[in-house]
Amino acid sequence: MCGICGIVKKEGHVPAGVIFSMSESIRHRGPDEDGLLLGQGIGMGHRRLSIVDLEGGKQPMTNEDGSVWVVFNGEIYNHAEIRPRLERKGHIYRTRSDTETLIHLYEEKGLDGVHDLRGMFACSIWDSPRKRVILIRDRLGIKPLYYFSRGSDLVWASEIKAILSSGLVKPRLRLESLPEYLANGYTSGENTLFEGVKRLLPGSVLLWENGRIEAGSYWRLPGGSGENRAGGRVRADVVREFRDLFRESVRVRMMSDVPLGMFLSGGIDSSAIAAEMRAILDGPFKTFSVAFDEREANELHYARMVSRLFGTEHHETVVSPDRFFGALPHLVWHEDEPIAFPSSVPLYFISKAASEHVKVVLTGEGSDELLGGYARYRKTLLNLKAGTAYEKAVPGMIRKRVREAVCSRSGSSRSFHRLSRSFLCVESDPENIFFDNFSVFSKRELPGLLFESVREEISGVNPYRIQMEHFREIGDQFLNRMLHADMHTYLQELLMKQDQMSMAASIESRVPFLDHKLVEFVAGLEPGVKIRKGTTKCLLREAMSGVLPEEIIRRRKMGFPVPLHRWFRDGVFPPLDEFLLGERAVSRQIFNIDCIRRLLGEHRNDVRDHSARIWSLLNLEIWQRIFLDGEEAAEIE
Repeated sequence: MCGICGIVKKEGHVPAGVIFSMSESIRHRGPDEDGLLLGQGIGMGHRRLSIVDLEGGKQPMTNEDGSVWVVFNGEIYNHAEIRPRLERKGHIYRTRSDTETLIHLYEEKGLDGVHDLRGMFACSIWDSPRKRVILIRDRLGIKPLYYFSRGSDLVWASEIKAILSSGLVKPRLRLESLPEYLANGYTSGENTLFEGVKRLLPGSVLLWENGRIEAGSYWRLPGGSGENRAGGRVRADVVREFRDLFRESVRVRMMSDVPLGMFLSGGIDSSAIAAEMRAILDGPFKTFSVAFDEREANELHYARMVSRLFGTEHHETVVSPDRFFGALPHLVWHEDEPIAFPSSVPLYFISKAASEHVKVVLTGEGSDELLGGYARYRKTLLNLKAGTAYEKAVPGMIRKRVREAVCSRSGSSRSFHRLSRSFLCVESDPENIFFDNFSVFSKRELPGLLFESVREEISGVNPYRIQMEHFREIGDQFLNRMLHADMHTYLQELLMKQDQMSMAASIESRVPFLDHKLVEFVAGLEPGVKIRKGTTKCLLREAMSGVLPEEIIRRRKMGFPVPLHRWFRDGVFPPLDEFLLGERAVSRQIFNIDCIRRLLGEHRNDVRDHSARIWSLLNLEIWQRIFLDGEEAAEIE
């Protein structure tokens, strides 16, 4: 795990000080070593967290004649398998590093070499004879890579802050991204909240040559097109094949020359990883858990159960509200954009605790989007089924009156609010029943939230446009379409959280559930293998039957719960009014302050739980203070 950055220009030179400044801004990603490449029109920087070949893996790295250079972030798990093939072709290795395999593979196969790679990676290649830069991102988007282009110049980095450090970009809010952020809590697709700063999409390559830029995908997520792959075989064979692929995925991710452990929540995902690690390792390994004092946000009992079962060396950390909110501005700076998930904060603290013992951890990220683990999938399917029967049995006029009656009272109690999100009130098209129904701010609520001039400027922007594009890409199986959309959007934000929060503590996180071979297998399975009779993640539960305790296999998902509802209601974070209703917030002329005042009042009076909305608004304000106003994160309190 490392950090990379670079600039290429068609004319002129790249000042060393600029590349150094970019590299320094992401020092946390690689505190072990740094390196620079400077040439005519090119500058590349690298921060190294040494994991494999501690002595020989220094970057930027070049080939035998100095014509091809690479800076690379991530791990190529199959590099030792590729190496002999390249050596037989005459390529000479000087290190044991996976970085050198990238160089020789590019020499041998060009851009087609990316198809041979198994791992997580974001890299930039400078092909000096061709005056060409290639940016590559792994298939699932596990490692981040951002870029900005102006004229014929291209600047790129592992984190947005490094691009801003180049001085070539003036940070501005991209207003067109605001509806998506407010509805979903994050932005997806190539655009970020920064005007002009883009993500290189997962499974994509960007080519800069002679001032021209082209980008395209080299891998697409399989769609589960309706072929009943489980139905053509004995179900036990499907479970067995999944288990074999999962075990292999865990095994290859244990490649390391430094101490390695895992994050253990006590849920089925992390417990399954622990089971496979225990089967592979001869002795005990280190596990790490995090929780809060509040009972509703504490899973330590389950983590301890799994730790005892597999004999791990277990470590725990408990986060107080003061530590949580005290770290928030610092972590917004690390994340580059507003923090979508409150669980990012405890993830940072567990990463910090783990960094005292290990440099690499395995985590369960990606299982829910791959296998159908979220309750919203099950609820949506139930809503669709019940709604179909309801529409057939009840005349339209009566349905309309019921909808009006329920919606008019949705703010009066939690019961009516839940009913307002059911088939009684929500149309059964996917945009409404799935995306908008589980939004932070719904499409109906956005106009009243926004300042009039902002509302007019972004009129017509659909906050679910990208989600719906991915939803429509594949067959007609509703569950697989939801999973497909979330893998391209929701999961990308989770992976960015996982990367930025672990790198803030200078440790590498690996995600066995997102091995591309495992993903390709599961994505093609019928929906009933994933959710059956209201039970989520059936495939994983069956695969772990007899391996994990039934209490772990059958327990409901918690997922790093954070007691924000209680904290915001009880005034644990006193400056909330100053952040959301104060002079600076008002002067931005983005939000209707009366609407925000109403939200805060309803939440504090326990009329409705607005914690997700308050969290979204709070993080946006902190983000603006740091990145748009230039305020130091340490000064925000």
